[in-house]
Amino acid sequence: MRPLKATRAPVVHRPKPLSGPDADFASGARTGAEPKLRLRGVFNRKGDRFDPAPSRLSYRLQRWMLTPGIRRGLKIGLPILAVCAAVGIYFGAQERRDAVVAYVMDIKTSIQQRPEFMVNLMAIDGAGTNLSEDIREVVPLDFPISSWDLDVEQIRDTITGLNPVKSATVRVRPGGILQVDVVERQPVIVWRTRNGIELLDETGAHVKRISSRKDHANLPLIAGKGADGHVGEALALLTTARSLGGRVRGLVRIGERRWDLVLDRGQRIMLPTERPVRALERVLAVNEVQDLLERDVAVVDMRLGQRPTIRMTKAASEDWWNTKVNVSSEQ
Repeated sequence: MRPLKATRAPVVHRPKPLSGPDADFASGARTGAEPKLRLRGVFNRKGDRFDPAPSRLSYRLQRWMLTPGIRRGLKIGLPILAVCAAVGIYFGAQERRDAVVAYVMDIKTSIQQRPEFMVNLMAIDGAGTNLSEDIREVVPLDFPISSWDLDVEQIRDTITGLNPVKSATVRVRPGGILQVDVVERQPVIVWRTRNGIELLDETGAHVKRISSRKDHANLPLIAGKGADGHVGEALALLTTARSLGGRVRGLVRIGERRWDLVLDRGQRIMLPTERPVRALERVLAVNEVQDLLERDVAVVDMRLGQRPTIRMTKAASEDWWNTKVNVSSEQ
């Protein structure tokens, strides 16, 4: 007989009794009812089922809030709008605005009236006595004055508007001095008109009016309407005629088109419209060889370059005709 083996009884695992919420689930399973999870104080929704997914409106609102422009608007735009609204409400009253303006003006005035910003006098360099007086007359400043109240550009434009002034610079120098540096026009020619006698510079700009030609006898003379617009050409002609010395009396502008060179003894050299300097050089070359201008010549007409014309004086013309008549009668 085989020996009997010891047999072990099967182990039966019995579930432990549940407590708390698990007991509710277990009891529900035994009774056949659906288990319920009660989270009081968190959700107070009524109904048997709870869906954690957001609603369609809530989803669209959340997506809209994630837009970069909307986020920047809420982060930056709303504070700025709030500040602007607060400022607008504060300055809505007229008395508050006036108070702020008065306060700002007081601060501005206190800064501008500080001693280091005050200008006490004006210094003018490069101008004569008469011109300096004219500058002080056209720029009436009541010193002391704050440099903040000075319009330097306007002062400079006012000074350069004077005829004798060629250019000017205006600046505020340390020490409270308004410095005016003037470059005065230098007269180079005298222009005689029906209204009087004026001095012109090399550009034809008016320098000043004089009462007598004798005051500037060393300057050449021009005359005629529109002569001031061709001063450069007149100076070139006068430079070319230097070989004539003191015989030159001046230049006359004819018809606002051309020049006549006037010499002593009433002689004239009528120059063409085009290349007048070249025509005058031809006349001077003939004069050096044949002493043309030393003869009884009243006019040398160079208006037609291909056919120069010479007009004798009245006395020389009468002598010539008398001589011709005598010679004819003898024959």
